[in-house]
Amino acid sequence: MGKAMAALFIERGAQVLITGRDESKLAKVAEELKCSYVTADVASDDDISRTFDWIDSNWKGGLDVLINNAGIGSFSELDGLNRADFREVFEVNVYGAAMMAKEAVKRFKSEKIQGDIVNIASTASLKGFAKGSVYSASKFALRAMTQAWQAELRPFDIRVIQVNPSEVPTAFNSPERTERALQDKKLTPVEIAHTVLSTLEMDRRGFIPEVSVFATNPF
Repeated sequence: MGKAMAALFIERGAQVLITGRDESKLAKVAEELKCSYVTADVASDDDISRTFDWIDSNWKGGLDVLINNAGIGSFSELDGLNRADFREVFEVNVYGAAMMAKEAVKRFKSEKIQGDIVNIASTASLKGFAKGSVYSASKFALRAMTQAWQAELRPFDIRVIQVNPSEVPTAFNSPERTERALQDKKLTPVEIAHTVLSTLEMDRRGFIPEVSVFATNPF
């Protein structure tokens, strides 16, 4: 989904920085899309600092959009849960998103930028499911943070938007991090990219607090 969003935004004339933990994959995508990259893990405060240091040094116009798209999952029945899985998933899906947003908002405010934060959550933030205790809890938490930030930041003309994709075949939760094959009747990353772009293109007098995207007929 990150690649699809980057490609669409670049097509529309945006200056894009992509981040992730896999440097070889990042470098390949950045070369293909002709964009910049920083190898970084949102679970690391040092990596987050390096990311924003790069932005401060290279984007003189400042950052105006942050997309929190990093996400991992852990799926287990209740009697198989452990604290380590909660910690690992929340470090990325919740704490990482919050620390990235914190750094973006500091710059929005100091530079008086009417910026946007887009949190890529999941329909799992709306309803729990079997074996989804860890993952769904993290996305419910992201939804709560989104709503809190909306309340805090609207007086600064900063919009916070949550996008909830339903099932999209991607490399998510793949141990080898290989992309899954797309399926004819299921969503693709392109639908999510178009959804995000549409929310950002709305005139700034309005914003879409939350939008969910489902396949029309995946059965």
